[in-house]
Formats: sequence, structure tokens, C-alpha cells
Amino acid sequence: MDTAELIKKVRKIEIKTRGLSRHIFSGEYHSAFKGRGMAFNEVREYQVGDDIRNIDWNVTARYNNPFVKIFEEERELTVFLLVDISGSQFFGTHKQFKSELLTELCAVITFSAILNNDKIGILFFSDKIEKFIPPKKGKSHALRIIRELIEMQSKGNGTDIAGALKFLTNVLKKKSIVFIVSDFMDNKFDEPLRIASKKHDTIAIQIYDKFEERLPDGGLMQIMDAESGIIKWYDTSDKKVRDEYSHWWESQQKTLNSIFTKNRVDLIKICTDESYIIPLKNFFKTREHRR
Repeated sequence: MDTAELIKKVRKIEIKTRGLSRHIFSGEYHSAFKGRGMAFNEVREYQVGDDIRNIDWNVTARYNNPFVKIFEEERELTVFLLVDISGSQFFGTHKQFKSELLTELCAVITFSAILNNDKIGILFFSDKIEKFIPPKKGKSHALRIIRELIEMQSKGNGTDIAGALKFLTNVLKKKSIVFIVSDFMDNKFDEPLRIASKKHDTIAIQIYDKFEERLPDGGLMQIMDAESGIIKWYDTSDKKVRDEYSHWWESQQKTLNSIFTKNRVDLIKICTDESYIIPLKNFFKTREHRR
């Protein structure tokens, strides 16, 4: 991809996702994630309904009129994206590839963080650590993350979520909000997730395609595993073949759900043929109600 084409793609994603972040997600994001605590901001005259525990007695005595202390939330948070760029991300049978959905979704989270004056960083992984960008603030940093999301080419095809979580635990010392964005074609990460989720507020975003969930009735089909390179033929007109595949998918999902539930990790599921806006808004609202 040449520079002009890259700039055009970055600009297109920036316009769409920054607008969504500003007009749709910024408030929900702010409400969903707690700051580090409350900090003193100012004093003002007492108004009916104010908590009497916040009365500033020194100022009240000085002016012979009741004044209360006003506090505001200390907002600065650190958000971190753990992004799967393994071979299986380059699959999609409807509107887009999983990798394209992943890019837009991560861009929305990035701008939501930046608009709330939070730091954001990103780790790209496959079956190895591909690239680590430390958390920072600012629009130029957000645009760098989006450029990397568009341009990043993985050196590995497989998926090692455990390795990515171990790396994250070693480098990210401050408590952070961590989004793991993956199709989770890997379920051998229980222990590293347990350690990471005890330290960080961890959210899993599973991106999948409907043909991964259920095989179509399409006759004899040649299917290649994008991560292993293994090619197999399947007679998808055979109901038994389709049912066996569906049972395998359901078993995988039950295992994943069990891992996330046990480790108190929230799960957002988004299909390539649907908008990510509603699942993300629903998640933010659910988190807001927990506060």
C-alpha cells in the first residue's frame, strides 16, 4: 500500500469512527469506566439537597454562610487493546473481513479514550508478539494506532492468546482497562487470563463470521484452515456434517464462556454481518448500571 492510499484509508476511518466516538460512544464510555477516585475541585454556597457531609466549615465560618466542597472524578485512565492479527482474521463471507471489523472497532475505542483524555496503547499478536505501542494521549497517537491497524502484516499465522497476556502482564504495571479483540480460535489461555484479569479490568470482544457458527448447505466445499494451512473437503449438503460442525462450534463457545465467566471477564460478541454499534452501546450501558 503506497503512502497516498494509506493516508486516504486512515482519513476515511478517522472521519467515521471519530464521529461515532464523539456523538455516540464518548458519553457511554465515560460513564462505563470509573476514574481513579474523587478530587477536590472548588467550594460553592450550600444549596438545598447538598450532602451536609461536604460542608466546608472553615469557609462557612469565614463568610458566616454555609459552603460545600465540590469534588470531581479523577478521569485519567489507561486503556489497552490486545489485538489478534492471526491468519483467521482475514476471513469474511458477508459485509467485511473480520480484520476490517476489528480495525473499525479498535478505532472507535481509541477515539473514545482520547476524547476522554485517557491514555491508550496497543499490542498486536498472532502466535508471537508482533508489535507493542505503549499507552499515550493525543490525536496524533490515535492516528498512529489506526495506521498500524490498517498496515500491520503478521509474521505468524497462528494464535497464542496466552503468550500475549503474559507479555501484557509483564509490561503493563499500572491497572488498566484491557480489551482483548480476537476470534478466540484458541482456548489455552485460562491461567494467563486469570492473572491478567486480577490486575486489570478485562473485556473480551469476540469477532466471528456466521459461516464459522454454522456451515451453509453448499454442496462439496474445499475449506482451508487459515492458521494451519490444512485443506479439507466437506460435503456440506450432508446434514450430519453440518450438525457435527455446529456441535463443535457450540462446544467451543461453552468452553470460552466458562473461561470468561470464571475469570470475571465481560464478553462482547460481534458478527461480521452486523453493526458493532448496538453491541458496544449495550455493553457500555450494562457497565454503567454496575457503578
